[in-house]
Amino acid sequence: MDEARGAGAQIIPPHEGLHDKARRRIAPTAVLDAPDSLALMREEIFGPVLPVMTYRHFDEAVDHVNARPRPLSLYVFDDDQARIKRVLAACTAGSVAVNDCLFQFAQSRLPFGGVGSSGMGAYHGHAGFLAFSKQVPVFGQARWSAMAWLRPPCGARAEHLLGWLLR
Repeated sequence: MDEARGAGAQIIPPHEGLHDKARRRIAPTAVLDAPDSLALMREEIFGPVLPVMTYRHFDEAVDHVNARPRPLSLYVFDDDQARIKRVLAACTAGSVAVNDCLFQFAQSRLPFGGVGSSGMGAYHGHAGFLAFSKQVPVFGQARWSAMAWLRPPCGARAEHLLGWLLR
């Protein structure tokens, strides 16, 4: 947090008294318009800190996301369904939450995982089972099959069958 304050970012914790550096406790905190130079903006965040970027034009927000490595999660806060669909079509992220944050991770039926440098795969529920399982494909041919006629050595039967198939 000290780095963010020093860089001019606005920090909005709900209760300043909940921060306790000695006990390594941080209250849920929003950091407004943090510069890209901060570690907060360059590394994945696994804690109660949410960077919030403001913009004047919608396309600035889309361009901001797309100019950086793919995020593990993308949070879109908007009531305009057309803009939400544009973000979903234009931006790639490990997961997206619309008008909320973090709860997409808690949905056991939704796969969760990253894209690119934030990791690969999908882990949760059925998708997690498939990701960590090795399916063994097995093909079985009937004992008596017309394909046997095409196996070497090819004779008159194979030529007759191919002629019939190619007519």
